[in-house]
Amino acid sequence: MSNFFIRRPIVAMVIAILTVIVGAITIVSLPVAQFPNIVPPEIQLQASYVGADAQTLEQSVATPIEQQINGVDNVNYMYSLNATGNSQTTMVVDFDLKNGSEHRSDPHTVARTAYGRSASGGR
Repeated sequence: MSNFFIRRPIVAMVIAILTVIVGAITIVSLPVAQFPNIVPPEIQLQASYVGADAQTLEQSVATPIEQQINGVDNVNYMYSLNATGNSQTTMVVDFDLKNGSEHRSDPHTVARTAYGRSASGGR
């Protein structure tokens, strides 16, 4: 069998090209339900307020941060967890990679915008 393909390399190349074409068609026609679930990326902001209880953290740290970050693009949802001395705000974002390059979301830009807004305190 190997002698056949050694003597006729064009047949081997045609079979290889057909295999690639069939594979490309199969990938394109694969239903979305067959793709794995991908966890959306998260951006986390952590703040410390030594000696403060959870309610004080919510009023003086978490709420102002949430108000500043509220207008950041592509944020699906946001939540805060407050405990004694620590506050953690988590944003779940959606980076649309299907649009053309002029509409594509850059994860680093969204993270810098969120950090800049939280650090500026509305200035």
